[in-house]
Amino acid sequence: MTDLPEATISESDGVRFLHLGSIWVQGAMRIRKPQVVELLYVQRMLASLLWLPPSLLGAGRAVQLGLGAAAITRFTHKALKMPTTAVELNPQVVEACRAWFHLPAEVDVQVADAGAWIEQAPPQGIQLLHVDLYDHDAAAPVLDSEAFYAACRRALEDDGVFAVNLFGRRASFEASAARIAAAFGPAHTWSIQPTREGNTVVVATRALPLPQRDELAARAATIEARFGALGLSARKWTRMIRPYAA
Repeated sequence: MTDLPEATISESDGVRFLHLGSIWVQGAMRIRKPQVVELLYVQRMLASLLWLPPSLLGAGRAVQLGLGAAAITRFTHKALKMPTTAVELNPQVVEACRAWFHLPAEVDVQVADAGAWIEQAPPQGIQLLHVDLYDHDAAAPVLDSEAFYAACRRALEDDGVFAVNLFGRRASFEASAARIAAAFGPAHTWSIQPTREGNTVVVATRALPLPQRDELAARAATIEARFGALGLSARKWTRMIRPYAA
């Protein structure tokens, strides 16, 4: 692992940023409010919660592939109080998150290749699976094959939810979304409106449907009441969801 990029830190306007040997931001945390989910695209990754009935919020196990600045890991561990595992290839990122990004010591962190880890994960053992895997150049997703997405689906519980950040200067959203739809099924694949920076989140499930409008609004209200102060503008998300279209 000696060829992995160096993890470095910068700070601006009260926000701490993680970099991997380049100017590209790999994660961020507001220093005085570390539990707030700072980056817009990371907030939208947590739109995954809309697919869960309120009774399932906090149930089961959460897994994050690609630690970043540990924003989702902190959220699932501290706010949702879920047993949480993070899988990160670069040990420097883990060290930086422990030292600078309030990664709790009790969180299970696996220093491993995410593709190999998810391939070997027990079937149907994960409730929430969030994937944010980029190299130091942020050029394209590191893992973006139909086989990888199929492994993610196998690892989900029947009522589990998968969310992935698709972004990259050479990435093709349409091709990536098609691979996800092939693995999960087109009827169980949705996208969230992209951010201005070009991050598009895709959400997929094994079996859970998108709830009807009234139920979706009720779930959004519940999420925002509990976690709105942490940056989760769930009511806005309900207007951003798009079904997969080939």
